[in-house]
Amino acid sequence: MSNRPVRTASNRKKIRRERYDKSIGKWIPRYAIFSVIFCFVFNSLIYSGTQFLMRNAKHYDLTLWIDRQIPYEPDWIWIYLGCFAFWAINYVLITGLGKEEWYRFAVGDYLSRIICGVFFVILPTTNIRPSEVGTGLSGVLMSFMQGIDAPTNLFPSIHCLVSWFCFAAIRGNDKIPKWYRVLSGVFAVLVCASTQFTKQHYLIDVLGAVVISEGCLYFGRHTECYQLVQHIFERLDHKIFGESEVITEDDSSKN
Repeated sequence: MSNRPVRTASNRKKIRRERYDKSIGKWIPRYAIFSVIFCFVFNSLIYSGTQFLMRNAKHYDLTLWIDRQIPYEPDWIWIYLGCFAFWAINYVLITGLGKEEWYRFAVGDYLSRIICGVFFVILPTTNIRPSEVGTGLSGVLMSFMQGIDAPTNLFPSIHCLVSWFCFAAIRGNDKIPKWYRVLSGVFAVLVCASTQFTKQHYLIDVLGAVVISEGCLYFGRHTECYQLVQHIFERLDHKIFGESEVITEDDSSKN
């Protein structure tokens, strides 16, 4: 009888593990892959889902006099859009800080989106954006942004919240070079500023985002709730990648 391995479910899972470890696994540990994907999926579901749910509801304009003193500067759209790359890089970095550290962060991340969703429903907000977006490429990008992103779900600002998360999660961790931690802090502040100069948000949206970010990160780090989330994603990991031994035709013929 041939000792060629049978293509069992466990064989397929082993192949998946090996392929993952040789590719994506070089950047994102296997224990984090499904939970980090869910971070971005959950974020989109909360944001888009509540926009659809509240599309016919009355929305409130919370613009203050101080908001009107901030000039419109379309060139800040580059920072506003650049934050998406910043998020991706920092989330990948955070997955590599260790399993417990990652899941504590993930709990805070998920909780923050739930809180955002509650605010988007109980306090629907809107604002009046500039009708003249400017000229040049910055103006084109501003027009594009306004076309795809309705002026709703403003409080708290998810742009500011996620950017602050990216900084706060690594600011005291020596595993990340100090220069990059400082850079992350500076960029997070710039993102918050960009939401004001592009008139995408009010000042109160920034303040609310930072407070919620800090509070949720504290919760994740000082409770044991991460264990439940970790357990859920570990079961999914085992379902996809498994850990079973390979069964050969000789072994199967004995059964």
